[in-house]
Formats: sequence, structure tokens, C-alpha cells
Amino acid sequence: MAARVYATSADYTEWSGQAAPTGAERLLAQASRDIDDALLTARYCTDADGMPIESDVIDALRDATCAQVEYQQETGDTGTGAAGRWDSVSLGPVALSGRKDAPTGPQGLDLAPRADRALRRAGLTPGVIR
Repeated sequence: MAARVYATSADYTEWSGQAAPTGAERLLAQASRDIDDALLTARYCTDADGMPIESDVIDALRDATCAQVEYQQETGDTGTGAAGRWDSVSLGPVALSGRKDAPTGPQGLDLAPRADRALRRAGLTPGVIR
């Protein structure tokens, strides 16, 4: 089965009101995988290709995917989850570093807050049967 991608560059432009970023297709594909990871045990109706068939689910996955790309662009993330998440402090011979915040999603997934809200509004939380 081919990887599911829930949004297009045109969807991103319409959703965000901004031009799609360079490499949008790759970013949207990665964000779609992030959304799949966030919904690992969620249950909803799909077609033979695993794509949602209910319009509210389609809309929620599209919006969550766009929000995930927007979030990664704002944090300077390339999809690894590392960008914009670490700080460091040096004072003479002492150096300290640490994570600024923790991932917000399941299994350490750094899920965009707007993506999480889009999924929850549609009732797409892990373990919920639609």
C-alpha cells in the first residue's frame, strides 16, 4: 500500500493563507506520517487504500497535516523533531544544556497543537471508534 498523504500544496495554501513552502510535497508526506503516528489506534472508516471516506475525517486529517507542516516551518524543524528544541548555557567551565519542552504527542511525537486540536474536534483520538 502506498503511503497516505492527507493534504496537497494547494490545500496548504488555502488552509494557511501562505504559499506552500519549498519541498511542500515531501513535507506534507512526512506530516501525514506524523498524523498517522498520532492516530495509531484510532478507528474510522476507510477505502481500500486506507484513505478516510467520511468528509469530516478527511477535513480533519487535511487540516492536521497542514498544521503539522506549519508548526515544523515555524520551529525550523526538518522533520527530525530536533530543531528549535534545545537550549544551552555556558558559564566559564560549566556548560548546561537541556530540552526546552517535551514532545506533545504519543510515543514522543512532536505534534503541532493545532493538529492535535483538529484531530480531537473530529473525535479522532487513539482508541475511539467512529
